[in-house]
Amino acid sequence: MRLRLEEFEAAVVVTFACGGPILRGVRSTVSDSPGGDRTMSQEGLELGAFSVSLTVKDLGASREFYEKLGFAKTGGDGEHYLIMLNGTTVIGLFQGMFDKNILTFNPGLTQTAETVADFTDIRALRDRLVHSGIEMITDLDPEGTGPASLTFSDPDGNPVLIDQFFPAPNTDDG
Repeated sequence: MRLRLEEFEAAVVVTFACGGPILRGVRSTVSDSPGGDRTMSQEGLELGAFSVSLTVKDLGASREFYEKLGFAKTGGDGEHYLIMLNGTTVIGLFQGMFDKNILTFNPGLTQTAETVADFTDIRALRDRLVHSGIEMITDLDPEGTGPASLTFSDPDGNPVLIDQFFPAPNTDDG
């Protein structure tokens, strides 16, 4: 498939809510061309804050290492996991909790760990993902309104976790 420059539009939209940026996603559209090229259209998904959840063998040694890189502890129980921040870069260190490193998204949070009042609920994200052909490894109750999580894998087998800590916006729970 060949795309002509005038047929392709991509925009990364960064908005600021509660004083911090949220990655709003990529919006792409491709129109039909007279040559019969296929069309593509994808609205960006609001996934929330992004972090990498790292599987570690020794939580203390990993904490010391990442502190040398400028990360500071911002959360965690200190025994099994730590959340560390360097600017807007977030990593989670998890000892004995996961088999593999995980790409993690948190709807309702900014990269600076501030809460967002109006965000895309995880159930709406799930519907879009399933509709686009992504199969869930762990799933959620689509009728729920409270905090929830789900997992799936990218084409290379890398686990992706969407973990929403907050009730759905604009509900009795939220």
